[in-house]
Amino acid sequence: MTDPSTDPALLAKAETLTEALPYLQRYAGKTFVVKYGGHAMGDVEKARDFAQDIVLLKACGINPVVVHGGGPQIGAMLEKLDVESKFVDGLRVTDAETAKVAEMVLSGAINKELVGWINAAGGSAVGISGKDGGFVEAVKLKRTKQDPDSNIERIIDLGFVGEPKKVDRGIIDTIGASGMIPVVAPIAAGGDGHSYNINADTMAGAVASALGAARLFLLTDVAGVLDKDGGLLTDLDPSGVQALVDDGTISGGMIPKLETCVSAVKKGVDAAVILDGRVPHAMLIEMFTDKGAGTLIRRDR
Repeated sequence: MTDPSTDPALLAKAETLTEALPYLQRYAGKTFVVKYGGHAMGDVEKARDFAQDIVLLKACGINPVVVHGGGPQIGAMLEKLDVESKFVDGLRVTDAETAKVAEMVLSGAINKELVGWINAAGGSAVGISGKDGGFVEAVKLKRTKQDPDSNIERIIDLGFVGEPKKVDRGIIDTIGASGMIPVVAPIAAGGDGHSYNINADTMAGAVASALGAARLFLLTDVAGVLDKDGGLLTDLDPSGVQALVDDGTISGGMIPKLETCVSAVKKGVDAAVILDGRVPHAMLIEMFTDKGAGTLIRRDR
């Protein structure tokens, strides 16, 4: 029989727990807001790993709040229902019919599937949207584009696409106090009575700011922010982010993600992290080891 004190695998597990101890002590009682992307949700094993990570955070005394996306699933449902998608400058126009499908997919199928995974992992999750309990009030998103010939800006109407105007944390506090884990669909009502579809990153950033979260995690499909040589940048602040945008190192879809992170840390979130959601337990590696796993954005030093 192997002596447990000399078994390398058991020793490695014990050392991992010891390494995690100071981080567990530091974040006990804190709130983590985690944006979980639509692409990752299509993989059963990754969904199971994610759910286990969220339940572990809760068991360690951390208060996780999950905000999920669902763009690919909305697109698939629109195609299945033979609803034609319209795009302006690469952005989906959410007309009344598309808005109904988006709410059905986000607040229904995806939200309840994720709740189910967390419950199956031993947690107690409850699914809500921004409409529940007056959680999030939305306002119609306004986008403009400058005409290259006349230099006149024109308004792009994306339909029922919104952004958070106000977040009332009451329902999240109530859910958390009961020992449950909130799972939030990025749908909210506007003052005009309409339902609006909100970008999940934007929703997560607004929720994290309202809750004064210790961490905002954006799980995505890349390792994090990369330099011009493809190396991972692990520690940035708002000034550094702007410099990287100005010199072209950061471009495309990473810019709005970083804008969300910078806005959140300026509004009171301790730090935001962009992580590769395809890596098993990336969030735990980032939080509870000395190495980290993604790009951390903190306030200017």
